[in-house]
Amino acid sequence: MSDPTPDRWSRLWREFSKEGAPAGSFEHLAGLYSEPHRHYHNFRHIADCLAEFDRARHLARDPLSVELAIWFHDAVYDTRAPDNEERSAQLSRAWLGRAKAEPALMDAVNRLIVATKRHDYSVHSDGALLMDVDLAIFGQPPERFWEYEQQIRDEYHWVNGVLFAAKRAEILNAFLARDRIYKTNLIFDQLETQARKNLKDSVQRLSHTASS
Repeated sequence: MSDPTPDRWSRLWREFSKEGAPAGSFEHLAGLYSEPHRHYHNFRHIADCLAEFDRARHLARDPLSVELAIWFHDAVYDTRAPDNEERSAQLSRAWLGRAKAEPALMDAVNRLIVATKRHDYSVHSDGALLMDVDLAIFGQPPERFWEYEQQIRDEYHWVNGVLFAAKRAEILNAFLARDRIYKTNLIFDQLETQARKNLKDSVQRLSHTASS
């Protein structure tokens, strides 16, 4: 099962710590991902990332760090704040420290989480895999992709529509400008073509809004 369940959470922590997961940590994390302003960056997103990761786990050199980073990477999410990833990484470091995790594990998880801020895959040997998992939504069937785009707009409901459209088009165009959106061959083969179509369609729609 790829769902973010208490059992999966507990099993993950038992892989590296006799202490196990900090008491109440799953409930705390579930509460964070259930905040009412989250329309996309919620536990559904984590479930989707875990499902994508489970299909590609064999590619990971350090699967433990990758899975921990998946669980934590959007733990703190405030669309008005510039430091969500850093604060999410701080939470991971605090909890891993309480579980007496090795410093190397804490550092790897920290680097992977912070890397999702700009989708920089160069910071860790599994950076490309985590970024591809996080961006898998781009390559989903159109109905799911458009649902996602609306969810992002809902999370930024406080931004003027014309400004949002311009900034969102800029972000998506940056991904389109890459030689490859997905760096791992497995996910590239599965999602690249649909992702480019989805992003081009969205940029076209956003550009119309931004210019109106």
